[in-house]
Amino acid sequence: MTTENLDADGFVFVAVDKASDFSLEDFAGNHQAQNYYNKHGGGTVEHAFALANILHMHKLVREAANFYGLAFNLHSKSPTEYPLASSLLQARLLCLLKAGLPVPPEELEQLQRLSTPIYNYITGIEMAWRQQSPKAALERMGCCFESFHTGEEADVLYLETALSVLKPSAPQKAATPEQMIPPAVYMYWDRDPPEEVTENLQHHQDTLDAPVRMFNREEGAEWLYSTYGAEARDLFLAARHPAEAADFLRVHVIQELGGWWLDADIRIRSPKAFARQISLQPSHVFFLTDNHYVHNDFFGSRRNSPILADCLLSIYRNSFLHKDLYIAYKTGPGVFNRALNRRLHAAFRAGQNFDPTVTILNAGDFDHMIEDLNMAYKQGGNWHAA
Repeated sequence: MTTENLDADGFVFVAVDKASDFSLEDFAGNHQAQNYYNKHGGGTVEHAFALANILHMHKLVREAANFYGLAFNLHSKSPTEYPLASSLLQARLLCLLKAGLPVPPEELEQLQRLSTPIYNYITGIEMAWRQQSPKAALERMGCCFESFHTGEEADVLYLETALSVLKPSAPQKAATPEQMIPPAVYMYWDRDPPEEVTENLQHHQDTLDAPVRMFNREEGAEWLYSTYGAEARDLFLAARHPAEAADFLRVHVIQELGGWWLDADIRIRSPKAFARQISLQPSHVFFLTDNHYVHNDFFGSRRNSPILADCLLSIYRNSFLHKDLYIAYKTGPGVFNRALNRRLHAAFRAGQNFDPTVTILNAGDFDHMIEDLNMAYKQGGNWHAA
């Protein structure tokens, strides 16, 4: 690393296209970013980071890389200033990888000085994407996802890479009877379910060859108290939104009872397809979205599952240490991604295959099995704002 591109404190100075006087062209025509800039400017870490996130969200990764770099340059590099400098630099380098652009070696060197696990993450992704070497990528990445909140992009990209090496697309052998998924379905609606939710419950009770139970908030709280104790009940009742409460309840219910969780606003399209999944006698069935998040709105698991035990570990950790974390990361799909990543990492490190009784299916399989019902309540917004 040469001294020419270092600042006065010895940190690399990222070469960005521009540092001020931005126009719509600098935001690749994105009016949301332009409007934010017109209101707030881009001269602080907070505002440069916000602009980068807007652009990243809209898949304008080259431009996002520029603003992550600007935020990094503006950062004090203090370990008490958030987001951390390492977070800004890794986001920039990941965007450069997504854009197919060169990754400056001096920036990689700087990232390694700031955080070795995050350096391993970025260089591992580079191996997977540019060298087409997923096994080498897994060796390099190790358990890098532990440096991030559950559900952040590291959990997604690690899972995608690991499954390209160890994917259990169908159970390789049936689970033992005590480890099979019981044929029971559980749902949740906090209070006063609308008619369409009641109809959906009745539909499944009429068409599935399995008992179907829907918890409400009062029943969920009482069940958690009698099964897991006062702390579980209190965290459930303190949830910021019904979606967070449902997340909390679902993992506890399936871990204790075993069975299938089905959100109240989706429907099993084909009872025959559902019965076929049961007939394969897996210990777990998970579905992935197109971008490799794990669906928690529909999944099946044995009781006393080591995977769901890990989900519970993350849920409690997040509830006590990161109570304001985005719901999908705190209690939702993110904790499932982390749990699967830990199991996959352990299997890879031991040179073993992943649990042959676990099934992980793709987004097409989910769409074949599940119908998303267009219920009236969805027209007024959703839980993502909570």
